[in-house]
Amino acid sequence: MGPALERLRLGKQVSRNDKRKEITPGPVGVLLERLIIAALFLFVIAAPISIAATQFAWAMGLLFWLLRFTIWPRPQLHRTPIDYAMFGFFILTGLSSFLSYEPMVSIGKLRAAMLFTIVYLFAENLRSMRFLRLLVLLLVASTLVTALFTFGQYLVGRGVKVYEVRADSPLKLARLDSREKPLIPILSGDTIEEVNHQRLSSPEQLVAELEGSSAEPLRVKIYRVEWNPVLELPRGRLLSGATPEERLGIQRWTRGRDWRATGFFGQWTTYGEALQLLGSLVFGLLVALPQKRSKWGIGLAFVLAAAGGALLLTVMRASWLSFLLSALVIALTGLRWRSLLVIGACALPLILVGLFVLHQKRNVGFFDQKDDSIRWRQTVQSEGLHLLISSPRHLLVGIGMDSIKARWRQWGLFDQGRRPSGHMHSNYLQIALERGVPALLTWLALIAIYARTLWRLRKRIPADKWIEKGTVLGALGGLVGFMISGIVHYNWGDSEVVMILYCIMGLSLVLEREFDDQDSTKPVA
Repeated sequence: MGPALERLRLGKQVSRNDKRKEITPGPVGVLLERLIIAALFLFVIAAPISIAATQFAWAMGLLFWLLRFTIWPRPQLHRTPIDYAMFGFFILTGLSSFLSYEPMVSIGKLRAAMLFTIVYLFAENLRSMRFLRLLVLLLVASTLVTALFTFGQYLVGRGVKVYEVRADSPLKLARLDSREKPLIPILSGDTIEEVNHQRLSSPEQLVAELEGSSAEPLRVKIYRVEWNPVLELPRGRLLSGATPEERLGIQRWTRGRDWRATGFFGQWTTYGEALQLLGSLVFGLLVALPQKRSKWGIGLAFVLAAAGGALLLTVMRASWLSFLLSALVIALTGLRWRSLLVIGACALPLILVGLFVLHQKRNVGFFDQKDDSIRWRQTVQSEGLHLLISSPRHLLVGIGMDSIKARWRQWGLFDQGRRPSGHMHSNYLQIALERGVPALLTWLALIAIYARTLWRLRKRIPADKWIEKGTVLGALGGLVGFMISGIVHYNWGDSEVVMILYCIMGLSLVLEREFDDQDSTKPVA
């Protein structure tokens, strides 16, 4: 009697579940679901272009999703392979924030830690493969837009690049905008980009500002190799002359074209890391495409060339190497040996071009121990490691997110202030130092589980589903590149980069659910 009653009970439960599945939401529920999808579309369009629009899409998507849970029948949630590791990492991050040396600062940073909800916003609300394919292609189109924008910037030029600055030029009186205000004269070859937060387009504009009656010095932003400082120029010191060049004490000027590409982000490190993820996605799609000599093949190859060219102009060595290794992983996973030889032959001249650009733009080699940026990283990483192991508390729960900004003097970091303050320039060291070694191990477990999921998923997707298969290949390669670059960059701390990573992760988890051999639903109560 017992087993029969149990079967009857289970039968009734299944019947209730079936009835629940048949019930469709009313007009409000349908509207909210459409608004969520609209937010996802806005997200992928904006991700390579505007952090403000991307965060707006994320916030609106979360709001509509939460409201959707107030409408019956409530949407089902599905398990993903990364759930335990993801939530465990967030819990440990929250714990370290409450136990931080600067609790209010660290707790405020939890908003950035909440970006992981992007993964579930995509994974739980995207059920149509047609929509997924459209989102992937829109992300590729946005990648092309940001690359073309970069080339347009170089074609037009930026700011006013000055040549042969005279000794009596008023530009020689520039001082660094800091408390010490040391004299930092503007030199021949410097590019003046902004004046009082306004973009500079001509020397006439600079002369007009320097002639102003205000007693306040003029704030100018310049670009000098590896440096983008804001300087103060005193007004009323112009020379006599008939032309702006004579009054500024320069021989000639041109539009600046020697700066490092930043795209829409304003920072070349962020732009390079974003392009590495996006370029890997495009390359994954191209590798998965069955007919590469087609319109799709030509289009993807064009986007890949544009993204690669823009990445080259960032002059980011770590991002270059990461993308190269990402492409190698994708190619080894998805191509035959003959195709690998062709790609290798094409990659060799690109590597040589990259080394030439590196020398021209930054005047350093790829592994140049004389490069100040390498010595800077070695200094701060040595200091960070010493601070980490200096206390059991630091090893267990860390010092708290962004506590460094308030206490770096107390800890004697950044070469006692002689180096620019910021972070440890390494994902692994930064996470361990701020959140503790257990948080680092949990984060590594999260990445490992996600990588294993992608590795298994690539085999389950049929070859004719090339967009789906290419998305997984691109996600796998991009993840490899992200982790390699994270050895010398804190790219986990770049919101623009992490939002793109989370978006691709969410799309991949949708595919994991769709092509799961055992159970494609995995409902959670």
